[in-house]
Amino acid sequence: MSKDTAQQKNVLFILIDQLRADCLSGALAEHVALPNLRALMAEAVTFEQNYTVVNPCGPSRASILTGQYAMNHRSVRNGTPLRHDTPTLPGEMRKAGYTPMLFGYTDTARDPRVHHPNDPAIRTYEQHMDGFQEMLEMRLEMSFPWRSDLITKGYKFDDYWDLHKPVSPTGDKAKLNDPAPYRAEDSDTAFLTDKFLATLPAYQDQSWFAHLTYIRPHPPLVAPAPFNSLYDPADLPLPSRRGTVADECDMHPFFSPTTQAYTPASAVLGFPDLEPTDDNIQTLRALYLGLASEVDAHIGRVMQFLKDSGQEENTLVVLSADHGEMLGDRHSWGKFTVFDAAYKTPLIIRMPGNAARAGSVVREITESIDLTPTILDWVGQEIPNAMDGASLLPLLHGETPADWRDYSFSELDFGDPEVPTLWQEMLGTSTSESNLAILRDGRFSLVEFAADLPPLLFDHRGAGEMENLALIGEFQADLARLSRQMLRHRMRNADHSLSLYSITPEGPHLKQRARPGG
Repeated sequence: MSKDTAQQKNVLFILIDQLRADCLSGALAEHVALPNLRALMAEAVTFEQNYTVVNPCGPSRASILTGQYAMNHRSVRNGTPLRHDTPTLPGEMRKAGYTPMLFGYTDTARDPRVHHPNDPAIRTYEQHMDGFQEMLEMRLEMSFPWRSDLITKGYKFDDYWDLHKPVSPTGDKAKLNDPAPYRAEDSDTAFLTDKFLATLPAYQDQSWFAHLTYIRPHPPLVAPAPFNSLYDPADLPLPSRRGTVADECDMHPFFSPTTQAYTPASAVLGFPDLEPTDDNIQTLRALYLGLASEVDAHIGRVMQFLKDSGQEENTLVVLSADHGEMLGDRHSWGKFTVFDAAYKTPLIIRMPGNAARAGSVVREITESIDLTPTILDWVGQEIPNAMDGASLLPLLHGETPADWRDYSFSELDFGDPEVPTLWQEMLGTSTSESNLAILRDGRFSLVEFAADLPPLLFDHRGAGEMENLALIGEFQADLARLSRQMLRHRMRNADHSLSLYSITPEGPHLKQRARPGG
């Protein structure tokens, strides 16, 4: 997209995989050094109540890049196809004249109806979303360019996954926090950043859009030196949890399979019999924070490039995460659960010409589906009716629309049509009923299940997520109100791809969807 540099409007959209929001604001913030993210926050607007609308990775990115709730795009599991005709961020940015450059991955399973059965595009759930120009493939289970880089540098490995296991510097049996088998300057995070910085200089005379996606601190938890020992496990707070796993499971039937499906051993390779001791848990938490600091260091390089190249003042920077990570909280790991640690994500937006708002914090509720409408709004591209999110430009300017949302909505599918999951086996649920929805307002969180399971109700003015109030008499009115709110939410946000078209003798008429702040 060639333009006069005075009219240049670049977009840098950074996603960090599995970064907890409380690394920047909350329980872990004072225990992890993220100087470059904090420097960006000082120049930008930070959204403190931002939630992903679905987990895990593939579905979350599908929602982010389509602006749709999972109930509409229905790519609800890693490997569940996304409909080929769904409007997406890269597709709409092409309409605005941009070439959507992807450095990393989107984990988008392609629609098999428009591909030949032998097409490699439908042999992996890690395919990149249609519409992106894949500048660098950095998919977790592939990463062939990174592998080749390591091989040419003389690294030896028999199996790709050996790169994800710690190695003892002395040749002894590896410990959990021994370093990765590669140097920090050769890590996947460094390689991705190097390639991004080696590519962008040629685009300085035109408007560009780049989606830069970091896999870390996503497991397997292994970090190169010095990031593997950057934090002392003994200095970190213990996870937020009930006394025992049994205590946790007493809260609701959902938590028995949840605590068993993902354990500390699932977060690291090479330690299949890892015991869930506090020492091991704290070591894994320290590794996670070390990986977060590694990503921060390389984001600092990216931000410095924008400054040094004179593009800082014409580049919209949007930085977020696809979802969170339990990290031992509630005796759980990963993101297949109902708690905020798995859904609340950081969101930082630095908008050119918005210096008066630098360092400000927005506490209104925002959702991951707002990111694509915000980017489209900023470049002047119409937001398709199919997109459920709303532009954050008013909030960036310090204006809160009177009709802004007062709750967030998230979903999780915990079934599998191929092989029944542990949840299906233990709860006796079918694939279609193995899903849940979460509605959070200013006080409560409601979790409802499609299966015949009791709801969960948390009061954040009380014991919060530590106590389920759904069966307590005095909270039945709140339970009913939130249940109706959830039903109304689904009714109001059912797929609008064609619902606002009217076919008339004069041809099709289209009305634009009403949005908060619109």
